[in-house]
Amino acid sequence: MAVSDWVGTGLDWRHALAGMKQFLAPAFKRASASTFIDGVLSRAERKTGWMLAEEAGLDRPYRLQSLLGRSSWSADALCDRVRRYVADTLGDADGVLVVDETGFMKKGEHSVGVTRQYSGTAGRVENCQVGVFAAYASRFGHALIDRRLYLPKGWAENQARRVNACVPEDVAFATKPAMAREMVSRILDEGIPCAFVLADAVYGSDYKFRRMLEKRRQAYVLAIRSNHVLRFLEEWKFVETNPATLVSDLERQAWQPLSAGEGAKGPRLYDWVRLPLNWETEEGFTRWLLARWSLRDPDAIAYYFAYAPAETTLAELAAAAGLRWTIEECFLRAKDDLGLDHCEARSWHGWHRHMSLVMAAAAFLAGITARQRREAFGKHNERSPSAQVAAA
Repeated sequence: MAVSDWVGTGLDWRHALAGMKQFLAPAFKRASASTFIDGVLSRAERKTGWMLAEEAGLDRPYRLQSLLGRSSWSADALCDRVRRYVADTLGDADGVLVVDETGFMKKGEHSVGVTRQYSGTAGRVENCQVGVFAAYASRFGHALIDRRLYLPKGWAENQARRVNACVPEDVAFATKPAMAREMVSRILDEGIPCAFVLADAVYGSDYKFRRMLEKRRQAYVLAIRSNHVLRFLEEWKFVETNPATLVSDLERQAWQPLSAGEGAKGPRLYDWVRLPLNWETEEGFTRWLLARWSLRDPDAIAYYFAYAPAETTLAELAAAAGLRWTIEECFLRAKDDLGLDHCEARSWHGWHRHMSLVMAAAAFLAGITARQRREAFGKHNERSPSAQVAAA
């Protein structure tokens, strides 16, 4: 195999981009959508209307601003097609679905959903919007496949603000876990191959989210807090404890050294342990308390609820838990390279259109990577000259 084979130098990316646009076209039927996608893939430093117009050689940004605001097309229809495109390019039986939220910093107060609220992006309370997203990850790559803006109560219950921001009448206040339940349920109904659902403690602590997945016989590894309340029935009486207390009673030899997969600085090495939770489950499934102990910081222990077929190994659960970083990388790349956080639209549909178009561009890049990997995996290396000499 030549270097160009596994690097993908010979890939006709322009033809691939034209093919993706043709697949997405029925969702928007406007040439300006193609221009927008080209713009976010361009070298423009800020993916704003004026800069994208300049990149496209337009005198004014009217067409691109109209695409996000005044025109009539469905952002949800586009998102559905993006999801199908990702399923076709990245889909794999061992793929995982990851849920998380991200913040979008704002200076004003008129953009839909903006208020002072906690942003994981900033790590503190900021004036921002928050979107709940789903990403799909497999051995071939990862990409965002769904999104929804979180609408705080102050917005959901203020009719004047709703009207000004064009919030649909059927959109009511919903917590982030409730939004995730609806989002994940819809994605799974579409049949995307999914070995595990992954999420942080905001969602892992939600009983309704876990129960929805269990009823579907869907395996998951969901983070929880160290003080999450656990209740057990022992000798006909309830015992209340928490993950930190349960794990603290374990002997050191109970922990098993395993890698959580490759990271930016090489393999991410931790010690892992799991304890079966003897709660009622679907037939053939088991629920565990999973814990990950850092080798660098002896006080850093992460905890998870894991639910999977009874024969699932500890190594498989550790590998799944280690894939939650993929959505963080999706956010990082989409913001830094494609302008996910450069949205100028103030309306509900404008926000969802911007996110969906950027997600389409990100899906294209993920698809290019997936195609390179599939082709590389399908080619066998020729034996090196030294190996041939040794064999002779």
